[in-house]
Amino acid sequence: MTDIVQIDDFLTVTLGFAVYLAGAEINTRVPTLRQFNIPEPVTGGLLASIVVLLLYLLFDLELSFGLDARDFLLVVFFAGIGLNARFSDLISGGKPLFLLLILTLTTIVVQNVIGATGASLFGYPVQSGVLFGSAALIGGHGTAIAWAPEVAEVTGLTGATELGVAVATLGLVLAALVGGPVARYLIEGYGLSPARPDEEHTVGLPDSGNEKATKIDHLTIMRVLLYLNIAMLFGYLLWQVIDDAGLKLPLFVPCLIMGIIVANLRDFLAPNAKPVARTPSLALISEFSLGAFLAMSLMSLQLWTIAELGLAIVVIMSAQTLFTVAFVIWVLFPVMGSNYRGAVLAAGFGGFALGATPTAIANMTAVTKRYGPSPIAFIVLPLVSAFFVDIANAIVIQTIVNF
Repeated sequence: MTDIVQIDDFLTVTLGFAVYLAGAEINTRVPTLRQFNIPEPVTGGLLASIVVLLLYLLFDLELSFGLDARDFLLVVFFAGIGLNARFSDLISGGKPLFLLLILTLTTIVVQNVIGATGASLFGYPVQSGVLFGSAALIGGHGTAIAWAPEVAEVTGLTGATELGVAVATLGLVLAALVGGPVARYLIEGYGLSPARPDEEHTVGLPDSGNEKATKIDHLTIMRVLLYLNIAMLFGYLLWQVIDDAGLKLPLFVPCLIMGIIVANLRDFLAPNAKPVARTPSLALISEFSLGAFLAMSLMSLQLWTIAELGLAIVVIMSAQTLFTVAFVIWVLFPVMGSNYRGAVLAAGFGGFALGATPTAIANMTAVTKRYGPSPIAFIVLPLVSAFFVDIANAIVIQTIVNF
């Protein structure tokens, strides 16, 4: 019988910090990881998840992590993304946003075709293909868990939730590993560089040796924290209004919206005020929030759930990964202009299509810290993933499940 050890939120956060720093140290000592733009929290988080797996296999011990504090860090991160968004960027990013939305819809459909085909080949009901497809991949753990009961009801499939969680888990691992190498291939293969290399970084500071003079002190940090809190305060109020209206959105979405509104109102009402958007302090806090979130997410993965699906998950996920890599290189990158921003978005889309938005942003952060900033990419991709994907994904999944 498996012994379950509950790890409370405080200890989970403490371990998350340690895992993050361990990943940074490993990346420092292993140049290959830096060369292929593997994010530091991914290195540490995956190593920790393997340790957790060994505890389960060798000692029949399951660690269950409290993740409420982790989820708060995600809200902080998206509020920061909102504070960085200028209305002028949203306007100039209109075309890339529209194109990325079309590419995302295409990916959702193809993922489910691959999932349904694979499910049929391995003796699963065709409708369960959504759990091998967009419900678990672009949708992630939350969407897979939400749709699994309906799939089970329609098909009679037992273990639908476990199936969706396993696919989402492996997808998150793959997402964290493919984005950086794809961006390296595109940027170095095509000799790409940022259009405006002197712009401030949206998330994270440049790698050592690339930084220009920056100012981070107690006042700049406190100023950023104040506006992050204001954005989250009004975001929470907006979330309550949306929830009362019967709409279901993650808390980070209204916080992202209010971050955009607060930042642009501030620029309009006090144009000479000391900056908050695109400052080194905001970039540093954003990277910390995202990195800690991702480290805790990866270290809490239950990798043993993957092995229970055997050959089916290996074959189907191999097909999904090959499709994603081919799609971002030969479709998304040319459609987005075959430029540096397109390469950064390719790294993000690889993480987003197989895993989750935080993984996508972590991939893009690792790339931009090494090669240079791309602010529009950090606006466009979260807007698509936060606003449009859940609705489109739900329509496609519902159509397939009721087929």
